[in-house]
Amino acid sequence: MYGKDKIHTTNYTDTFIEVAEDCSVTEGKIPVQKGEKKSVAQQQYELIAGHPYEFTSDDVLFQVFADRNGIEQSDYEAARKEFFSKGQPCFRASPLTKTHGFGVHADQNGKIAIYGVESSTYRDFINNPEIRKVKAMRTSRK
Repeated sequence: MYGKDKIHTTNYTDTFIEVAEDCSVTEGKIPVQKGEKKSVAQQQYELIAGHPYEFTSDDVLFQVFADRNGIEQSDYEAARKEFFSKGQPCFRASPLTKTHGFGVHADQNGKIAIYGVESSTYRDFINNPEIRKVKAMRTSRK
């Protein structure tokens, strides 16, 4: 049944999100802060790089949303339910995969880690026929 109680997810399992076809960098580029607030890319990078295979895509995307919107931890449960009541862009649309040169691997439990496009681990995922691969979304139209 559909309705406002439907919960959407951005989680993948046993999947590798490759960098976008039009990604201009040849190695993973750590996002840097410009101005007062951290960028979405910087917040995502810090959560995932500092905690590989600890969080799901949903966990990271919601945490960044909560931090950027000043949501108190005591309100997380209701806010998360509301956040995922609508479809959200997944990591195929993340600046990490589109412009910063990082692939995202989701393990069998949906927990994610990032790997620079230049790394041997990135190449291992690309060459592994057992892992489903999807491309990040292009930054520009063809």
